[in-house]
Amino acid sequence: MKRIVNFNSFNVFSIEKESWDVEYHNHNFYELIIIESGKGFHHLNNITFPYKKGDVFLLRPSDGHEFSIKNKTKFIYIKFTEQYIWENLLPNKKNELKKAVQLLMEDHSFVYESAIKSKTDRMHLLQLARILLYEFSHKNTYNKEITTDLFSSIITILIRNTMQNTAAKSRIAQNISKIERILYYINVNALDADKMKIENLAKEFMLSHNYISIYIKKQTGFSIQQHVIQHKLKTAEKLLLQSHYNISEIADRLGFNDASHFHKMFKVYKEMSPSEFKKKGLSY
Repeated sequence: MKRIVNFNSFNVFSIEKESWDVEYHNHNFYELIIIESGKGFHHLNNITFPYKKGDVFLLRPSDGHEFSIKNKTKFIYIKFTEQYIWENLLPNKKNELKKAVQLLMEDHSFVYESAIKSKTDRMHLLQLARILLYEFSHKNTYNKEITTDLFSSIITILIRNTMQNTAAKSRIAQNISKIERILYYINVNALDADKMKIENLAKEFMLSHNYISIYIKKQTGFSIQQHVIQHKLKTAEKLLLQSHYNISEIADRLGFNDASHFHKMFKVYKEMSPSEFKKKGLSY
């Protein structure tokens, strides 16, 4: 996979394309992509979902992606590094928001979807991104201060959209624990069989391979394999409703033994077959 390297800690620009001409890639930076106009498909971590005007995607350095454009699309890109966040954004945040920013950078629970759910927030964030693009491009007086404030507002809107439930608020109120970091890691890498090997997971978090399974089960009540299956089945829900893949293709992409194994696991999880779930979802 191609890796795009950027040596600037912060960059904002806009491009408009009728067809996508950049091969599947990841980066050495974080990337916030705002869809200003157009529609098509976003291929992210080997999963495909449709995109439309107002969608916002937050990509971490390890995320691989590319787009398939259906209608001419205008993208606004905000590229930034972790160092930029620490030096320019966090010093001005209250302690609770600092933790929320850290959680946002690590949390992959919405990785396959637009990060903005609220219709009003979608409109406001798009307006802020347009102003940020203008300020960054024109280098007027107090440009740095204004761009930092605008970017801070954009990140805060992202936080508001991803931290609506009680459980998320509770996580923000506490320091991010080791078990939370492990669960984030599992969510990000659940489809990577090599990274999910006990010895590699244990090495990542400096625990013995004999103890890490016991630790996760004790802390959460579920085994590593149960967490992986749960993530795969949640992803399967989205694929069934939002992608063009058939059931066999979904089973293959999510690493199930075959369509029959996927069917059995999904039926236990949702108390209905994948095809029944898809039909029910599309009927609403």
